[in-house]
Amino acid sequence: MKITLLGTGGPLPDAHRAGPSTLVEAGGQQFLVDSGRGCVMRLAACGVPPAFINTVLLTHLHSDHICDLNDVVTTRWITSPASEPLRIVGPVGTRRVVEALLAMLALDEEYRLAHHADLRTVGGMKVDVVEVNPGDALSVAGVNVSAHRTDHRPVAPTIGYRIEHDGKVAALAGDTVPCAELDQMCSDADVYVQTVLREDMVRALGDMLPAPASGRLLDILDYHSTVEQAGQTAARNNVKHLVLTHYVPAPPVGTETEWCQPASAFFNGEIVAGPDLTSVTV
Repeated sequence: MKITLLGTGGPLPDAHRAGPSTLVEAGGQQFLVDSGRGCVMRLAACGVPPAFINTVLLTHLHSDHICDLNDVVTTRWITSPASEPLRIVGPVGTRRVVEALLAMLALDEEYRLAHHADLRTVGGMKVDVVEVNPGDALSVAGVNVSAHRTDHRPVAPTIGYRIEHDGKVAALAGDTVPCAELDQMCSDADVYVQTVLREDMVRALGDMLPAPASGRLLDILDYHSTVEQAGQTAARNNVKHLVLTHYVPAPPVGTETEWCQPASAFFNGEIVAGPDLTSVTV
């Protein structure tokens, strides 16, 4: 099993970081977890173009986690016009988002169908939406995926995914604060991927901003895990590798290892923090 951080950035655009997105390769399958800004470019960079993606797993419907979904859908279709639909799995509300996305792409679809005979042979964009609730599970070519509740309130519902294959486990949390369901999802995982923020840096930045921008920034502290909390969750659940991503605020490229230190005060296992395209194989 290989886990690659396609995008390690957050909502604010960063010249060096794509938006939140992670690639999990297991059992010959490629799972795209979230589809933040620029994820298609990062897929190309790691040699896994959208044509190879059959399943997208959405943790929640915040814009920074889905804003490149339209590019995934369109690019997969026009570069490999296969009859197999793209499976998009996500929490309740995902169908509404995807239906609106397809409506937005309708004219583009019409233009391409009118121009390309090979696209017409298999028809238009094919998407299969699967809305999941905590406790639901699916199997994709022998790779088992289970959905778990996370706590990103007031955003709800939100989902984390536990992916299991050949005795290996990857737990991908998305945006959440610590909770019992997160512990269950991460239990004995080989890899635990957690979006994180640095509370000290967020508060320092908030002190520099005028109201109401300062208050809006400080609001993010109550629904994201800090680096310290990620370390505590990893330690509590016997995780082997803790992988940090979605850095807020985004550090300069090359300084990510500084983010490992707060987590290492609680977790003695391997901590991975790096730029886009950082990967872990277990």
